[in-house]
Amino acid sequence: MKIYKNTGNIDTRSGFGAGLAELGKSNPDVVALCADLTGSLKMDEFKDNHPERFFQIGIAEANMIGIAAGMTIGGKIPFTGTFANFSTGRVYDQIRQSVAYSGKNVKICASHAGLTLGEDGATHQILEDLGLMKMLPGMTVINTCDYNQTKAATLAIAEYEGPVYLRFGRPKVANFTPEDQKFEIGKAVHLTEGNDVTIIATGHLVWEALEAAKILDEKGISAEVINIHTIKPLDETAILKSIRKTKCVVTAEEHNFLGGLGESVARTLTLNHPAPQEFVATNDTFGESGEPLMLLDKYGLNAKAITEKAEAVILRKE
Repeated sequence: MKIYKNTGNIDTRSGFGAGLAELGKSNPDVVALCADLTGSLKMDEFKDNHPERFFQIGIAEANMIGIAAGMTIGGKIPFTGTFANFSTGRVYDQIRQSVAYSGKNVKICASHAGLTLGEDGATHQILEDLGLMKMLPGMTVINTCDYNQTKAATLAIAEYEGPVYLRFGRPKVANFTPEDQKFEIGKAVHLTEGNDVTIIATGHLVWEALEAAKILDEKGISAEVINIHTIKPLDETAILKSIRKTKCVVTAEEHNFLGGLGESVARTLTLNHPAPQEFVATNDTFGESGEPLMLLDKYGLNAKAITEKAEAVILRKE
């Protein structure tokens, strides 16, 4: 099987910051708005180099979304930045009414998503955001897996016309995708070829899926790993092609199993090609304060959990 090399752990939010800084130089229409978390969102370089295009809104996330929507009318491409919980749950009404309903070209960029926010605990660890955002008509939903992919996605969404939700995180995680990659919205990325089970992962769990595939390979099980960075629109063609071959699937995400990637895959299978599926996701629960790796272990969001689910789903094949 193909082995991917981790070039060094780095947080995905830094990939967003690097991409935004590059856009500041290349696209004069890009503007950035932040809700009092400039450092946490890695927006400092953009702010320092383009102060006339940076807007510190303060702890007023609803206002930030409304201002961003208005800026699009003048041809600007606004990137909003705050924690995922504040980017979605706190301002859902403003996103629905001012951005999604009228198809405004706002890029909603959300850091510190999921359990790996860590010590800040359940009030900040949103595990429902992918579901909230994918239900909005016309909203593109992206959840990247490493620094390089997050930077590439940030550059790509600036060229895309329409509202986008870009989700990334706080912890330092493996950086393993190509530095010069072309990010294609809505296109799955095949990481390994396999015949026994398909593992479809998104975000931080993509690297865990690759680690699980190595464990499975040592046991004589051939796993096909697919990186789904775009939750909506979902690459149903790639998913169905793989599952028709392997005849079973495990989905893995740092999100509630209700409303996330796994549920979208299940719907695709139900409508097109029913097959056994196991879920690696949080089980209709809130998170808690703790170190990121400890939380992922407690809630079953790691390579060990993916391996166990893969072995279980294979037994369910006809």
